[in-house]
Amino acid sequence: MGAALLASWPWDNLGFYKYVLYGPLVGKAVASRAWEAASPDRWILLLLLLFGLRALTYQLWSSFSNMLFATRRRRVVRDGVDFDQIDKEWDWDNFLILHALMAAAALCAFPSLRHLPAWDGRGFAVALVAHAAATEPLSYLAHRALHGSSGRLYARYHSLHHSSRVPQPFTAGLATPLEHVALGALMSLPLAAARAAGCASVALAFAYVLAFDSLRAMGHCNVEVVPASLFRAIPALRYVLYTPTYHAIHHTKKEANFCLFMPLFDLLGGTIDRRSWDMQRKMSAGVDEVPDFVFLAHVVDVMQSLHVPFVMRTFASTPFSVQLFLLPMWPFAFLVMLAMWVWSKTFVISCYNLRGRLHQIWAVPRYGFQYFLPFAKDGINRQIELAILRADKMGVKVLSLAALNKNEALNGGGTLFVNKHPDLRVRVVHGNTLTAAVILNEIPKGTAEVFLTGATSKLGRAIALYLCKKRVRVMVYIYACIVCPAGVQYPPN
Repeated sequence: MGAALLASWPWDNLGFYKYVLYGPLVGKAVASRAWEAASPDRWILLLLLLFGLRALTYQLWSSFSNMLFATRRRRVVRDGVDFDQIDKEWDWDNFLILHALMAAAALCAFPSLRHLPAWDGRGFAVALVAHAAATEPLSYLAHRALHGSSGRLYARYHSLHHSSRVPQPFTAGLATPLEHVALGALMSLPLAAARAAGCASVALAFAYVLAFDSLRAMGHCNVEVVPASLFRAIPALRYVLYTPTYHAIHHTKKEANFCLFMPLFDLLGGTIDRRSWDMQRKMSAGVDEVPDFVFLAHVVDVMQSLHVPFVMRTFASTPFSVQLFLLPMWPFAFLVMLAMWVWSKTFVISCYNLRGRLHQIWAVPRYGFQYFLPFAKDGINRQIELAILRADKMGVKVLSLAALNKNEALNGGGTLFVNKHPDLRVRVVHGNTLTAAVILNEIPKGTAEVFLTGATSKLGRAIALYLCKKRVRVMVYIYACIVCPAGVQYPPN
């Protein structure tokens, strides 16, 4: 059986070069000096601006969704986002290219659309009515059809969208061209209605499209942002506005909650999940979770601080490199560094589940160079100590000191905190001690004698001292190399 029609993007193989598809619009805008008020092609500049703002809308929601230090208690699906999902959603913005081409074609086919007034307040009322009367019910019916009993449409088209386990704002863009053609057409209905009524405007086009995108991104953000108190105060509102919890239920229970933005149509269609409001109230209040393991890292430098999921998720999933497009953000990141130095405390960067256990990465709000400033030593140790005490209070089982946080000159590899707080329940370790524990675990029980090489290293020393405490006889091999002034090496190789 051949590939289904409009089931894949025609520019899939272009990679980054897919943005060349914006080229004709950009070229015509430059050639006609579209930024000038008298330019006949000013509409092209407005169109490009709108689609730039659309991309920014999803990026901002993605940044918010990944700010675990602020959102972790209200996350609906508790799992972390894995690399498979990030790779799958890499080209999430394909639909923006498609919609830009669709919009440009419509503006070329109907020249009168290029000369809309900047503002007409009547259009907002018309668009709102058209959205509720046409876009919402048609979207609901189309969505139910994609989940139809035969399963053919779902398998050929909609299964791609549901292949992401953890809803994210970029998941909203993970769909086939057919679905996004239909979405673009449904989005145009309220704007077309306002134009037919003679009250369309540029402000309406910007407001409606960006509000539409913001609601789609919110529904997929996996963080409950709608307070339950709002629904308690105005019960009818729960049928007018969906929530991230409401839509997350659809992603896990595919036979319910099909609406676009208004649960009213799920109510009318008998497809509403009655657990939605109880779950929404629970998520809105926040759910505490205790990690089994915490990896306590720190920021490397200013450029590396831009390499975190809540700045740009796709960039954060690749090996670190200095990207030119991030250089304009460096001054802002530098100011953030100064602010963190003064006010911040340890915060959560990311999380993942491994064999049913929650692991979190925390970051001490200090940068690599600060670890080499003599006057900063006490402040850094205080930050680390507070993080350890916080983990101990939470019930974390193991906290591992990473990178310079375990520097011997700073805190003796963590012994400073263990000696200061002998009653800690949390195990404070670092990479060397963990490796030593793995090696010691491999030594058969009842071993009375061990021959050890590399005993002068940090790792070897930890193993040797532990074995001695257990009354195991340790013989060590120490290799000494002396170079005399004549350059002769003893012992010879």
